[in-house]
Amino acid sequence: MQQEAVANRPSRREVLGASAGTLGLAATAAGQGAGKAPEVVIPPLTRQKRLGTPLPKPNGLNLIVIIADTTRWDHLGAYGSRRVKTPNRDRLAADGVVFENAYADGLPTIPARRVYHSGRTILHEKRPWWRPLDPEDVTLAEVLKKAGFTTGLVVDTYHHFKPDMNFHRGYDSWQWIRGQETDLWISGPRDGFDPGRHMPEHLRNPNYLRNMTQYMMNSSMRQGEDDYYCAQSCSAAMKWLEQNARQKPFFLWLDMFDPHEPWDAPPRFQKMYRQDYGYERYLFGYGVRHQDIRESDYAILRDLYAAEVTFSDHCIGRLLDKIDQLKLRDDTVVVFSTDHGTHLGELGCVQKTPGLLNSCVARLPLIVRHPDKKYAGKRVEGFVSAVDYMPTFLALLGIREFPGLVGKDFWALAGSEGKQNYERVFIGFGNFAAVRDKKWHYFQNFRGEDRGKGPALYDLEADPGETKNVIADHPEVVAGRRALLEEKFQVRLPPPEKA
Repeated sequence: MQQEAVANRPSRREVLGASAGTLGLAATAAGQGAGKAPEVVIPPLTRQKRLGTPLPKPNGLNLIVIIADTTRWDHLGAYGSRRVKTPNRDRLAADGVVFENAYADGLPTIPARRVYHSGRTILHEKRPWWRPLDPEDVTLAEVLKKAGFTTGLVVDTYHHFKPDMNFHRGYDSWQWIRGQETDLWISGPRDGFDPGRHMPEHLRNPNYLRNMTQYMMNSSMRQGEDDYYCAQSCSAAMKWLEQNARQKPFFLWLDMFDPHEPWDAPPRFQKMYRQDYGYERYLFGYGVRHQDIRESDYAILRDLYAAEVTFSDHCIGRLLDKIDQLKLRDDTVVVFSTDHGTHLGELGCVQKTPGLLNSCVARLPLIVRHPDKKYAGKRVEGFVSAVDYMPTFLALLGIREFPGLVGKDFWALAGSEGKQNYERVFIGFGNFAAVRDKKWHYFQNFRGEDRGKGPALYDLEADPGETKNVIADHPEVVAGRRALLEEKFQVRLPPPEKA
């Protein structure tokens, strides 16, 4: 077996020569006309060859990644929020680097995790984006395990452990916290739960009531704040650190579903934003029909969400304290981010909406605390894409140029004023595609009939809140952005509708 592994190990020339092939690109020696040389196709690096790539010795740092699902960047104090209380992530930001223009690649939950764990863009894929890691993918955990790291996964984002999902690939240990949202964890008895008592009559429908019944069953054994799911996840992460902190270097990925719906934070956190919600326990989650949500509901929903953000911050704060108690600050990189944000009434949208790919959904909070204190308090304006996470995390640990990754090292932006990795970023969600630079944001449906809130063009310099569609005023800009989307998503867009 050892001889076979050596025989299959690629040479440096093979690695560098085939890395373009990992993207499925062809190197063409000449055109295909008469008398011209045939096309030369570089075969892609296989999973086996990528895993056989010699790795440099890690630099001795550990890595902890904290993902809190559905966290709006503008609801953190570090990004300017004055209303929502997030003292723990704010102190992480004060000691670290805040990236002000990080954006998703593919959305939502599972597509985003595929990008994070594989280091590959999914925007050009023709198959459904919501699927497990591909058999040929090489994950961040697999690379770090090969490099000698102790790897651990703690997750309550229940989509990870649905049948056939495989996001625990490469981890020495994984712990799944059951019960979030509609996780089929508790099956009965159902007749003891009446979610209709916890929501306005105009929001009720059979699907919504069924979803909330499942959630109420799942959470029925809760006795205190420590039993809430994100509290359980952070406690499990703390326990993992206590057990593994001496097995250095280590890598821990914590994936929390909160503040994703249902918005059901402990009462003391809800009362930070509103004393009376009209119900002893107001439940709001998936299954509600958007057409049933009234404008008068927005204020309460914003408060419910703010309470979730603050509660998740409280739980993360306990984990940050544990990192300090274990004296890990001097040799551990700590990262906080999310997969996407959510709408809270923007243009009539509530919950993440593919048809409105504005920054409250597509922009990601990204905070990185490095042991080197020279980075503390820095803010970076350059664009970062979700495809940059895996190559950057590897580089932070001393592992550079791992083959088959398409992103760029965003940490280089922290060490150089004004440095840019990208002129623009691309985002995809469902049937909608967006391209964004410092001046313009354009999005539209790229496969299907639903127009959503598009096609739309926003002048970000004049309208940073993305409230005024100026598509009719700039046809030349629209034409250029459509061409960029066609190239990136490898599609042919239908001709624009005539005004």
